[in-house]
Amino acid sequence: MTDPADVWPLPANPYNRLCWVVGQPEIGPGCWIGAFTLIDGSGGLKIGAGTNISSGAQILTHSSVRRTVTERRHPHVDRAPTEIGEHCFVGTNAVVLMGSRIGHHCVIAAGAVVKEFSQFEPYSLIAGVPAVRKGAVDPEALADRGG
Repeated sequence: MTDPADVWPLPANPYNRLCWVVGQPEIGPGCWIGAFTLIDGSGGLKIGAGTNISSGAQILTHSSVRRTVTERRHPHVDRAPTEIGEHCFVGTNAVVLMGSRIGHHCVIAAGAVVKEFSQFEPYSLIAGVPAVRKGAVDPEALADRGG
């Protein structure tokens, strides 16, 4: 069987050979990044220590919407620093758009879309399209669940 990394080679990165890392994001120690993710550091990106980014997730720090719909009368790609705190979990196929600030110990549900410039306090459970705070994350209760 052919290895997907051999068919469509991505630039080398220290996280996962099947993820695409753009620019120079600051990624803390102990992070795990799944296959088929896009980690866009072109506008400034910080991902805190111990955070997991699930397969297919996209973390974006740029947008070309204004440039495109103005037929390039707005000649620039917009960029904004984006931050995901320590010990967060970003679910499969979730999207975090530019300028967002995700506090530490947050969970972003699979398929959620975090709008540009969104802010979430620590320990938030974030879900939906567009993503909203659905509740709180309780690490102690999760640790005690067993299984």
